[in-house]
Amino acid sequence: MKTAHALLIVLICSVYTPASAQFNFDLEGGLILGTSYNKVQIPSGSGTRVNLPEQLDLDRSAFYRIRAGYRIGNRHNISALFAPLTIHYRGSLDQTTNFNNNTYLPGQPLNVDYRFNSYRLTYRYDFFANGKWRVGAGLTAKVRDADIRFKSEYADTHYDNLGFVPLINFYASWKPAYHWTVILEGDALAAKQGRAEDIFGGIAYNFNNTIGIKLGYRMLEGGADNDKIYNFNWINYASAGILISL
Repeated sequence: MKTAHALLIVLICSVYTPASAQFNFDLEGGLILGTSYNKVQIPSGSGTRVNLPEQLDLDRSAFYRIRAGYRIGNRHNISALFAPLTIHYRGSLDQTTNFNNNTYLPGQPLNVDYRFNSYRLTYRYDFFANGKWRVGAGLTAKVRDADIRFKSEYADTHYDNLGFVPLINFYASWKPAYHWTVILEGDALAAKQGRAEDIFGGIAYNFNNTIGIKLGYRMLEGGADNDKIYNFNWINYASAGILISL
């Protein structure tokens, strides 16, 4: 039943914005297909490094994100994004693990809740904006609200982190036909302390100037390595939805 409900969400979530739009709304959603890796070590010096998907089972679940945007003229774009994300792992670890100065024994049933909510404000300038191509780049201010919780029968602890991350925004679309558009877009940046990439690739179909849908693949990759925390993950999504442009 959970998979069926998630598929219903996939059918009703997402947006591609036609060039003539002023306000646009992107209600993207879909399924979390899996995590290629999710390596956690807290504290980064004395904690035990664990790759969660290698030892625990992932609860398949749906995701959603909401973007509201406004295009000024034909080239200036401002948007705000709310992208909540929570992943649940279940099972037991193979080794004695120190997480956040708590000890978890091998073979002991363990629940791990991994939250990574994102709030972003973006400005993008489109360098090319004609009938077939739209290509632009800009800046994104991201607030990351993260929390990792390990819970067993004998120990329950979590580590939360709220921080600001600047990112480079990019967008490219190509219209091979009137109704169809190929899209590549995302936010990304790498530095010595860590990196972040949130990228979507897919196709959009416009029924008219107001309603459309898109289907595609989204990946979220990155993490941080500092004195307090080591965490790098790669999350895969199947994404789809509805377009609304006003």
